[in-house]
Amino acid sequence: MNTKKIILASASPRRRELLKLAGMPFSVDPANADESPMTGESPREHVRRLAILKAGTVAARHRKGLVLGADTVVVVDGMILGKPASKAEARRMLKLISGRTHDVLTGIALADAGTGRVVSAVDRTKVAVKPLSVKEIEDYVKTGEPMDKAGAYGIQGLFSVYVSGIRGCFFNVVGLPLPRLFGLIKKIA
Repeated sequence: MNTKKIILASASPRRRELLKLAGMPFSVDPANADESPMTGESPREHVRRLAILKAGTVAARHRKGLVLGADTVVVVDGMILGKPASKAEARRMLKLISGRTHDVLTGIALADAGTGRVVSAVDRTKVAVKPLSVKEIEDYVKTGEPMDKAGAYGIQGLFSVYVSGIRGCFFNVVGLPLPRLFGLIKKIA
């Protein structure tokens, strides 16, 4: 497998947990990039651009190692749902995904800090959500769990009881598609 050190360009606790689960040694150096979508940018282009931006920004601060940048969004009707800025926005997002199937897109990029080479990919998972009552939405928002997650939910947490099915990689929905990541590592190594 990879002999170069992995540097995670993200402060996400979920991405750290997934890298640990996969047995990958890594360090953390968050990129702190502006995650605003660009005009006319598709959701797929958006997550790929941000993953590459984050990986490249952090790679420029290091002499060696593979820098992993990632960005995850929920997409409903072509509209990007990032992290909610308020409880009201979380409620709105949860109403949008209630009783529907939506896409979760994660862009990942690996930048070799020594050579400047970058590889990237986008992973998509379809997530079906049961219809949610106003009370279920309100109770979930009160937990605080939706506030730092794309689409205002965490599939691996309290919200799991409302997910009726997924098609694709579960880890992608959590924030880091591990099979796709290992494919990129093989490609860049």
